[in-house]
Amino acid sequence: MTHPLTPVFVGLRTGLHLVFTALVALVVARAVVVPGPATGAVVATSVVLLAVYAAGAFAARRGRPRRLPALAWLLTLSVLWLALLVLTPEAAYLVFPLFFLYLHLLGRIGGPIAVAVVTATAVVALALHGGWSVGGVVGPMVGAGVAVLIGLGYRALAREAAERERLVAELLAARDRIAASERESGALAERARLARDIHDTVAQGLSSIQLLLHAAERADPDGPGIAHIRLARETAAADLAETRRFIRELSPPALENQGLAGALRRLADTQWATDGVRVEIVAPEGVELPMPVQTALLRIAQGAVANIVQHARASRATITLEILAAGPAQGERMLRLTVIDDGVGFDPEAVARARAGGRTDSFGLRATRERVEQLGGTLLVDSAPGRGTRLVVDLAIEPVAAAAGTAKGVA
Repeated sequence: MTHPLTPVFVGLRTGLHLVFTALVALVVARAVVVPGPATGAVVATSVVLLAVYAAGAFAARRGRPRRLPALAWLLTLSVLWLALLVLTPEAAYLVFPLFFLYLHLLGRIGGPIAVAVVTATAVVALALHGGWSVGGVVGPMVGAGVAVLIGLGYRALAREAAERERLVAELLAARDRIAASERESGALAERARLARDIHDTVAQGLSSIQLLLHAAERADPDGPGIAHIRLARETAAADLAETRRFIRELSPPALENQGLAGALRRLADTQWATDGVRVEIVAPEGVELPMPVQTALLRIAQGAVANIVQHARASRATITLEILAAGPAQGERMLRLTVIDDGVGFDPEAVARARAGGRTDSFGLRATRERVEQLGGTLLVDSAPGRGTRLVVDLAIEPVAAAAGTAKGVA
């Protein structure tokens, strides 16, 4: 993301490069125009100094340089500048762009100290070359003061830019969270609407059909078509029960307020208790999960208990929600949902073969497997005739989803 202050920083860096290059060119031009015994050494040292500076500037454009190479580069520039300062007094002008490099690379304390040292060095060098003068003392000192003020302003701008970038990132993250929350709320609202529509249309229609058929059965119990009427009434009753199950699945029981563990306990105390199965919930309090994951796990648990009620002939079931260590990486966690019953069990392979051959319309296990796959998890169904069933769902979760809690069992 490009920050609005980026052109300012680019302009400051470009100006520094131009000033440094122009001052080196001035030193070379002075040495050529007014030749002396050190002209060759001045030109050669100036070229090397400019090449080293250009190499560092090019490396900085490719990415933020590491600290040790940057300090080595700055030390090399300082040594070359000192060598050039010994050869010609005009090299003292180069101390001005060097001030900014010291302030930038040496930090809040080291930068000003280095600026003071090289300022004194430039003043002494000018005195050695041409004697003491007001300009030779005041000039470097004024340049150092200006450089320090500009450096402080640059640092303040950089801090402001970083703070604004952090705030923008937080705003974008908040916007994404709000959008996700709105999508989740919209999905929940749509499911609630579907539940109401199904209840007001299909469920009511099946209930009316069931009542009418029951009345017809009572009106003529010995009629020639009574067997068909009874079968139609029983079919309508079964379809009504299935429709009501769909309605319950479309209406999550207060996940927002109670969380997954609370919603499971509520189902165990109300709906599942009336279905004739004693369901125990073992789950930690405070497991923070995204709403789609909580909803999917709740649906999986509802589907598993529905299968237990309809097919297993079980008297007791246990739903366990636990956080496990998933691997050696620090903070890595695995969420495991386990549903165990003491019913008659079944052969999972036989059910899979029957479904593949079209000999059964069972949808429960397939829907559970699809939900688990959508969450990127794994599903294990361990069962056999006569020894009950164990269904295990494993999901990888972020570290923040793992919260400490004490497992509680609720009948």
